[in-house]
Amino acid sequence: MTQRDPRYDILFEPVQIGPVTTKNRFYQVPHCNGMGHGKPQSLAAMRGVKAEGGWGVVCTEEIEISPFSEIAPHFEGRLWDDADIPAVRLMTDACHAHGALAGAELFFNGYATPNRYSREIPMAPSHTPVRATDPIQARSMDKADIANVRRWHRAAALRARDAGFDIVYVYAGHDLGLPMHFISRRTNRRTDEYGGSLENRVRFLRELIEDTKDAVGDRCAMAVRLAVDQLLGPLGITSENEGRDAIAMLAELPDLWDVNIADWSNDSQTARFSQEGYQEQYIAHVKSLTTKPVVGVGRYTSPDAMVSAIKRGVMDLIGAARPSIADPFLPRKIEEGRFDDIRECIGCNICVTGDNLCVPIRCTQNPTMGEEWRKGWHPERIAPAQSKDTVLVVGAGPTGLELARALGQRGYEVALADAGTRVGGRLINDAALPGLATWMRVADHRMLQIQKMTNVNLYLDSRLSASEVLEFGFNRVFIATGARWRKDGLGRQHRMAIDGIANADVAPKVFSPDDVFAGAALPSPVLIYDDDHYYMAGALAERLGKQGLEVHLVTPSVKVSEFTDMTMEQQRIQAGLLKMGVQIRTTTSIAGVSAAPEGGLHVQLANTYTDDRTPLHCASLLLVTMRDPVDELFTALQARQGEWQGAGIKAVQCVGDAFAPGTVAAAVYAGHRAARELDAGELPMDTVPFRREMVGIVGLDFRSYSVPK
Repeated sequence: MTQRDPRYDILFEPVQIGPVTTKNRFYQVPHCNGMGHGKPQSLAAMRGVKAEGGWGVVCTEEIEISPFSEIAPHFEGRLWDDADIPAVRLMTDACHAHGALAGAELFFNGYATPNRYSREIPMAPSHTPVRATDPIQARSMDKADIANVRRWHRAAALRARDAGFDIVYVYAGHDLGLPMHFISRRTNRRTDEYGGSLENRVRFLRELIEDTKDAVGDRCAMAVRLAVDQLLGPLGITSENEGRDAIAMLAELPDLWDVNIADWSNDSQTARFSQEGYQEQYIAHVKSLTTKPVVGVGRYTSPDAMVSAIKRGVMDLIGAARPSIADPFLPRKIEEGRFDDIRECIGCNICVTGDNLCVPIRCTQNPTMGEEWRKGWHPERIAPAQSKDTVLVVGAGPTGLELARALGQRGYEVALADAGTRVGGRLINDAALPGLATWMRVADHRMLQIQKMTNVNLYLDSRLSASEVLEFGFNRVFIATGARWRKDGLGRQHRMAIDGIANADVAPKVFSPDDVFAGAALPSPVLIYDDDHYYMAGALAERLGKQGLEVHLVTPSVKVSEFTDMTMEQQRIQAGLLKMGVQIRTTTSIAGVSAAPEGGLHVQLANTYTDDRTPLHCASLLLVTMRDPVDELFTALQARQGEWQGAGIKAVQCVGDAFAPGTVAAAVYAGHRAARELDAGELPMDTVPFRREMVGIVGLDFRSYSVPK
């Protein structure tokens, strides 16, 4: 182990939080994960790995305290009654096994949830529609309702204590927690002692703090998570005014302040729209208002930035959700001086999509995230090689890099070949788009690891033919040659090529993202057609707009870059394009394209609901629809399978985008999975390839279903 650099000693100082003490300043703040009460063993294993990785405090996701505020279909934690205790105790045991404190974020979401499962009527300070689009309204709480919520919260705090938690939260963050709904004038129109003045609006939060401390404060620390700024200016809570004043009123009541900004899309901004430490301007004043420890977040991955935040008095504990997902061993690597080994969060928010889609969490940088229990994957450990087979990986994009790195870690002799002069594959182009420079960390991290390995050799500018692959005599061959964008419009909306797109007088004016990245000059005005619905079309529109081109963006969806709703950046993307002057047409497809007599293209647009047609003239058409696998080498090798044995080849496998195009996270996962399963033997297609959690009909019976060996 490398001796710790004394510059970072401050990060490893213990911090007292009420009746408990954390061993260091690394604090995994509460974060959702798509597992919650539905997959408690998976959840416990994931949190336990973080504790093993050195986090001093590891917190839960939101934990529902009552069926009167549940957030189905999302999988959060539950402490509705004592029957829920065994499931959450799995997590506290996993954290304590590695010396970490476990924190429980209790919540009552008020008008923020429609109670789809329980069908109970939501409650809020005042009558208001729920946040979701469900045609349901939350009713205004009376004094009995307030007393009930206080009672439910106290009971849940006691259950959290009995489940082994060391820190118990009162949650008033993200515009989700009921205490925040009372504090904000936007959602509190009451005229009694719980409304009007800020002191009155803070009353409910004060009561929950006092109730919780009275219930569990002798053994558990009591934390408050509060959004000190809603980023709404005078229409909401601001850090200069009511956010500051609310902290001042309650300054010494909690044992810890966990402060952030609202709502969740502001708190967890992607790297495309924010830098490391971006919340400091909103939370820096909190420590001047209280003597209690303060934790804040800001997607910190640099140990120097962490030390600076502490020494400047911004916070006492470095809070992290996404950096702890990208690298659960971040604290240990800093302590051991292994800075090159840190998997830095790229700020893509693929982790958030798990919760939004109600499936287990995943991560672009860390392909083991969410797989700790069901597949037994560990972010730092992998089984050694089971044979002396040599491996050729063709393609040094995200799949090939991760595949070569993981195989090298296992001890295999690996050759990694790429036709280009740089590693990174699709990441080279993605990272050149506005705001996406951090995405190159995916390639950089893996190259740093590969460069340390004597058993992995990299060959750039090496385009291989099937004959050359056969001549080399590698035992295992993986084809990770990526994908290319189509130029005919085929995609979700168009199952056939767009009419007229292949005409000789049209085709030269039609471009794909690959053409843009290759340096093609697109004449203005440009029509971008987005049937991909992720980041690409919006980012290209921004890039071309910044180059001074007139840009029109057309999409069959109801909004631009619709999937980025899942990464919580859609509103920022569309707002930014509108401010740039990009002309946007939604619910619109392309019915046909022809050459315009006056030059350029005549595009026939069609409303996706009514099929009403509208003409649009443009000089160039940029299609962002779908990608085809670049699998020609794989196909050529398959055609010569009869020659494999003589060449010493046991298997040829197509992986990543070359097999089926997807996200960067999916590409990295594919490479990691292929490396883990190289010598595991093939499972029958009808075998579930991971362990499942089965909950018994009566009680909690967590039965494990193991993957056959």
